[in-house]
Amino acid sequence: MNIKILDTTLRDGEQTPGVSLTSLEKLRIATKLDEIGVNFIEAGSAITSEGERQSIKDITQQNFNAEILSFSRPLEMDIDYCLECDVDAVNLVVPTSDLHIFDKLKITKEELLTMSNSAVDYCKDHGLTVELSAEDASRTSIDFLKTVYGNAIEHGADRVCLCDTVGILTPESSFEMFKQLKEDIDVPISCHCHNDFGLAVANTFAALKGGASEFHSTINGIGERAGNTSFEECVVGIYKLFPQFSTDIKIHEIYTISKLVARLTGVYIQPNKAIVGENAFAHESGIHSDGIIKNAATYESITPELVGRKRRFVIGKHMGTHGLDVRLKELGVNVSKNQLKKICDNIKVLADKGKTVTDVDLQAIADNVLEINHKDRIKLNEVTIVSGNKVMPTASVKLTVDGEEILNAGVGIGPVDAAINAVNSLDIFDDIDFIEYHVDAITGGTDALIDVIIKLQKGDKIISARGTEPDIINASVKAYISGVNRLLSN
Repeated sequence: MNIKILDTTLRDGEQTPGVSLTSLEKLRIATKLDEIGVNFIEAGSAITSEGERQSIKDITQQNFNAEILSFSRPLEMDIDYCLECDVDAVNLVVPTSDLHIFDKLKITKEELLTMSNSAVDYCKDHGLTVELSAEDASRTSIDFLKTVYGNAIEHGADRVCLCDTVGILTPESSFEMFKQLKEDIDVPISCHCHNDFGLAVANTFAALKGGASEFHSTINGIGERAGNTSFEECVVGIYKLFPQFSTDIKIHEIYTISKLVARLTGVYIQPNKAIVGENAFAHESGIHSDGIIKNAATYESITPELVGRKRRFVIGKHMGTHGLDVRLKELGVNVSKNQLKKICDNIKVLADKGKTVTDVDLQAIADNVLEINHKDRIKLNEVTIVSGNKVMPTASVKLTVDGEEILNAGVGIGPVDAAINAVNSLDIFDDIDFIEYHVDAITGGTDALIDVIIKLQKGDKIISARGTEPDIINASVKAYISGVNRLLSN
């Protein structure tokens, strides 16, 4: 069975605390969702604001392959705003539990049914496709749920959705509810799960097995409280674990859209998150690394390339010589068995002291063992910052590049950004991308020692670099230049 996907990153996902997307950002995400094969895109909630309506209009004007929806309450005012945005469909959300009907809406069940039916009639009279979503359906009696859905279908609803609004379903109860609904409903049934108990993905799989033919999800599982069903986990899970189901998603694009949404929302992905986390295809253990090198299937159920990723071997005290040798070769360093063992021993000494071993550390250790001294092409001589609450942060840097002293200046949104921009104004930095930046205070107090770790990329090569100073600006600039020197030396 082909499973349809409704992505609600732009509506339910944007309800994540602290997230607010611009119209352009929403359009970028919607464009990528359409490119990778999402069937339905909930572009927002038209009733929210004028800016929200403009965002939805920008998306509906693109003639995407995906059906474009707006969230709507069962009110004519909401539906009129949806019509103004020229959406294809509405996600008509109707509260169905006693708690919501009596305590939130303060109406009777008969009034709720009348409201729901009238809203469906109004939508259909105006040419809209209707997916009727029962809010808090997981706390609604199955008989009343069937009544709500049955009435909606009689009035023209095209699809119905069971919403586990507070994430209380279990895989067993999810399967049972959808199985019972499927017995009496002949339109597509979808599921909308929340992750309050970490069961959203499992409950979604159970719903599909019970008879659902569509699920709602968000990229990276973002959303209010503990989030929504994770798009990438469901799609890849269906591909690998449930051969009876399929989707229209271009799986190799999953990591790309995951990173796009993380960057635009500012909700960054936990390292150990399935499929898209930085550690999902990272190996440090010597036993694991050895197995992966011999046959990747020993410790990977799917290949990283399937979802647009690359495997990496992590440097640390658990690392064995096989994985270390692979990482050194990736950095362009070839060593003998004896040299490899010495490098491995030195890494373990550092790691035992609690130090994070970066590529820069590895290069330095390898250089010492091989008695190689790289000549840095770039040296920092001086950095000066002007910043304040009424002054645009400005930086000047004095560098020596290939023996020539150069003075540059730059501005930024903060002093670190200004300093990096000043360094970046040289042509030598044009093809180097700054992809990650992490700051930690090693000691306490305002005079704390600052540890800056960054990741840089040049072509297919990615390295880490580190700077440790009492001053965050100096630490950041030194880490950056150190990393660039490593990239340029290979």
